[in-house]
Amino acid sequence: MDKQRILILGGTAEARELAGRLAQRGDLEVTLSLAGRTLDPAPQPVPVRTGGFGGVQGLAGYLADNRIDLLIDATHPFARQISANAERAAERTATAMIRLQRAGWRPVAGDRWTPVASLPDAVAALGAEPRRVFLAIGRQEAHHFNAAPQHAYLVRSVDPLDPPLTVPEVDYVLARGPFVEADEVALLRDHRIDVVVSKNSGGAATYAKIAAARTLGLPVIMVERTGSGHVPTAQTIDEALALIGHVASGGRKRGV
Repeated sequence: MDKQRILILGGTAEARELAGRLAQRGDLEVTLSLAGRTLDPAPQPVPVRTGGFGGVQGLAGYLADNRIDLLIDATHPFARQISANAERAAERTATAMIRLQRAGWRPVAGDRWTPVASLPDAVAALGAEPRRVFLAIGRQEAHHFNAAPQHAYLVRSVDPLDPPLTVPEVDYVLARGPFVEADEVALLRDHRIDVVVSKNSGGAATYAKIAAARTLGLPVIMVERTGSGHVPTAQTIDEALALIGHVASGGRKRGV
């Protein structure tokens, strides 16, 4: 039987879960691609390819050379460059594509959100007066906050920042979610945090910091998502599984 070849661009819990569900099917050949930015990635249920592709051209070459029938973008909602590259590579090679992206958070009663479009906007939103800031945005883009050295920062990430921030007052916490609200409340209190900076990543694993900020009455500067809207998108694993059969059946034929 000629198996359908699927490439999942991963790095999220949803990508791992989807790969595990697809691995149970005998008619599929699934590969999971990880960027390699996490030093100690979790075990995965399917063969893994690690590292970048070399932009649009490199990914397009991989799709063609490996005769991929369906490309699934299940990267982090803020992995904007790889998502854009994936869309262009799929279009260039006429490869069927879907996106698995969990729903974003929405403010509820008691939340004090300031929505911004980017991390530089978040830096500006902190203002000129010194504040104690909890940065819960990962390590890749924390460097933006070097532009506001008047603030004291608490930075949480899975792996250490390299290079570290250049601001005069900063503490680091290495931790991997999921987190619970009581612990987040204690963390914010212990460090006398005035404001939380977060990306609107969605999902349950890191929502506790948002709930903790609400409990303590703290403001949250929330970096909102941007997306193209050109790719069929599922918000849950079940929705993705339904899309896979529908979209892949209309994809390119092998050898085209």
